[in-house]
Amino acid sequence: MKYTLNEQIVVDRPIADCFAYLKDFATIEQWDPGVYRSRKLTPGIPKAGTEYEILLKLPANKQAPMLYTQLAIDEPHQLVLQGVGDNFGALDTISFKAITAGSTMIDYRAELDLDWLSPSFAWTVKPLLNRLGKKAANGLKQALTTPSKPTGRTLKDSISDRLILPAALSFGKRGYLSLSRKSHSTRMDGKVVAITGPTAGLGLAAACELARLGATLLLIGRDEQKLNSAAKEIQDFSGCPDEALRIISADLSSLGATADAAKQILKEQPHLDILINNAGALFAEREDTEEGFERALAVNFLAPVLLSKLLQPVFEKDSRIINVVSGGLYFQGLNINDLQFRDENYDGSKAYARAKRALLYLSRDFAETATGCYHTMHPGWAATPGVAKSLPAFNKALQNYMRDSRMGADTIVWLATAPELDGYTAQQLWFDRHPHTSDVLPGTKSSLAELQWLKNWTATTLAQYE
Repeated sequence: MKYTLNEQIVVDRPIADCFAYLKDFATIEQWDPGVYRSRKLTPGIPKAGTEYEILLKLPANKQAPMLYTQLAIDEPHQLVLQGVGDNFGALDTISFKAITAGSTMIDYRAELDLDWLSPSFAWTVKPLLNRLGKKAANGLKQALTTPSKPTGRTLKDSISDRLILPAALSFGKRGYLSLSRKSHSTRMDGKVVAITGPTAGLGLAAACELARLGATLLLIGRDEQKLNSAAKEIQDFSGCPDEALRIISADLSSLGATADAAKQILKEQPHLDILINNAGALFAEREDTEEGFERALAVNFLAPVLLSKLLQPVFEKDSRIINVVSGGLYFQGLNINDLQFRDENYDGSKAYARAKRALLYLSRDFAETATGCYHTMHPGWAATPGVAKSLPAFNKALQNYMRDSRMGADTIVWLATAPELDGYTAQQLWFDRHPHTSDVLPGTKSSLAELQWLKNWTATTLAQYE
């Protein structure tokens, strides 16, 4: 059976923005609720012949793969793609027409070829196909429409946070998949983003998406070979030019090396739009760095705080500083009497969570006194190489429920790009684009005196590196 779906939408976005978003057809997973996953198979800038793998959602959590090929690109007027699946196919034509300088009409036409369906049964399927077509069109319209403000804390979120278990259940991929909005359509051309830990996991996923949106990236990490490999992967994913990626080698367990990285950025960059403090590490055994700091505290807390302080001269009032923490902080408070685990039996998970809680607190302090807009987020349970290495039992037990890196990085990218966050200074712990409480269990919230001690100790400790 052959059947044609045709939907039109009008969005308040320039035609160039609309075309740029849809030119890479892998963005379909961000707006079509019928698509589970998509990825561009052909490296580089989308062009005629570029191939995409699309996984369609089926009942019972099943997926059906399709291979799409880009047949034609007439910028900024039309895209034509051919999709082939098991006993079905589609010819998709997406046409763009500028109505005004700031509004665009998009016509989406899908010519379906359903080999498995007898024409006599077509009447049973057409209503479903029409609904799917309308949902896709509505999803695309939402993806290209900027909300007036970010979502506030909902009663449901507050109750779930307090009960802990419902909130924890949303940490997996089901929580991400239930989001009503997953798009990243705001262009970042001309924006400069520095990101730590970009060679794998959340950092690499965030860097890929930001590069696709046109940002210039400063990739900060300790292994130059891995940084070069990540740069190649980012280029393959986004098609960005060589000059959009710059490598800065720095071992963030060393505060001296962190300071040197900041000095290099200050020397080369007149301004910095986004800093993403993503690098993190969880260690099985306690070990001091050469500078005398417990490693988890150095990497997860002291280094991002130092980097944020030293880069103040290149921040502007609307620059965004994004600190990536962990949902593990819900279960740990600070122990200011043994911040570096010198007396207590060492537990890597506790050390990691406590360092991330300290980062959350200092992020709030920076927001009151420093230049820029400070945001803190946690990614939920993401199946990253770091988690697999540091928490193998946890990773194995929850492997069917965990998010992939792109799901975990979604809120990082949203915090870096969302226009609705312009000038937003309220301090929140963000998860899945929603604000959440950070203090739930008794004993996890620090007193004002403890916070002042942490602030003073950190300032004294970092002074020699500034």
